[in-house]
Amino acid sequence: MSDFVSSFWHYYVLGLVILSLLYCGWVLVSNMSRRKPGPVELHDHVWDEDLQEYNNPLPRWWLYLFWATLIFGVVYFVLYPSLGNLPGKAGWTSANQYDAEVKKAEERYAPLFARFEKQDLAELAKDPEAQATGQRLFLNYCAQCHGADGQGSKGFPNLTDADWLYGGEPATIKTTILGGRQGVMPALGAAIGSDGTKDVANYVRSLSGLANDSLRAARGREIFAANCVACHGPEGKGNPALGAPNLTDKTWLYGSSEATIVETVTKGRQNQMPAFKDLVGESRVHVLAAYVLSIKKQ
Repeated sequence: MSDFVSSFWHYYVLGLVILSLLYCGWVLVSNMSRRKPGPVELHDHVWDEDLQEYNNPLPRWWLYLFWATLIFGVVYFVLYPSLGNLPGKAGWTSANQYDAEVKKAEERYAPLFARFEKQDLAELAKDPEAQATGQRLFLNYCAQCHGADGQGSKGFPNLTDADWLYGGEPATIKTTILGGRQGVMPALGAAIGSDGTKDVANYVRSLSGLANDSLRAARGREIFAANCVACHGPEGKGNPALGAPNLTDKTWLYGSSEATIVETVTKGRQNQMPAFKDLVGESRVHVLAAYVLSIKKQ
């Protein structure tokens, strides 16, 4: 509720809860009638031609159970933050509980991560205990983008092959996880035109041996030399310092079709790898980097 700037929502929730409790109490009171002497009456409604329902009062055990749940609800609302912005008499908050659980986990696992942090990444990547811990970290923080098996998907790099935009050395992998990466492919559509983008796309496909229009590829070579070599190099082999991909291999982050390459050249690409230093901590990143190192193709 603290995310809402208007106090209306506090009173809205408060009123809704109180009215709900009062309504439940009214329903209980209105059904507390006892069985009357004499024959039990039947309701007027009929189902399936001849099925009728007796007008019996509700069982007492059911009513008492309903009263118990209603009283429990009132006590809960008083003790815990359930009524709008009211904090509750018990002083409990989910943030405080989370902080306490994190502190407890830190005390329990800090010695383990401290031991792991003293080991070299290449050595740690062969440690079964570290791999198991790193895998759990990977599934928590990395699988959403790179997949549970680390093989990535469209727009998200495969971590199990030998192709690395910024380099696959142990220290580089750790740097990437700690600080994140910001990859930018500028949009060139306005500069080279629609025909130019098709020419460049065919030239780029020719660099990796894919089918292409040779006339367009010849024209695209000149456009590539004028606009693309600053990042991808004169031979299209990329630049790990910039994160510029190698265009001569058969690894494609978004796909190798002419239409996809034209789209990339025309509109550009924006890729971001989030930084995990503050979220996970350096000691855990060390183990996470070792796990990534263990699943990558050497």
